[in-house]
Amino acid sequence: MASEHSVQFTSGSPETVLDPLEPALAAALDAARALPADQRRDAVAAVAARDPRCLEAWAELAELGRDPIERYAYARVGYHRGLDALRAAGWRGSGHVRWRHDSNRGFLRSLHGLELAAAAIGETDEEQRCALFLRQLDPEWGSRSTPPH
Repeated sequence: MASEHSVQFTSGSPETVLDPLEPALAAALDAARALPADQRRDAVAAVAARDPRCLEAWAELAELGRDPIERYAYARVGYHRGLDALRAAGWRGSGHVRWRHDSNRGFLRSLHGLELAAAAIGETDEEQRCALFLRQLDPEWGSRSTPPH
């Protein structure tokens, strides 16, 4: 008797891809990014206030932070919001979250920002955890996967 349930064979770790930004939110973030440097941070903060789940906004704020502590704080929020988003998307603590998917970049940028900010304040263990986690999430990280600096 044949089974009524199909079996899928896969190889490698499962991959999670986050949902893309809603068009209006993406447009607001693009508009904020287009502003002169002295206005950009506040405009991106307004986008994060409009939708605190916007990982791209937190990553951007981490990159625009005025000092290592501010960058660390923004990156940590983006990282934790990103973990929430990943879990909501079905991620269960393992599997890939790759840079090649644009919608994953806000989370990965936040995690990378946390790594850099931790290094800047001498939190070596956090820096190392973040670096390892990035390589586990995307085995290509550090080659062609890293965000532009």
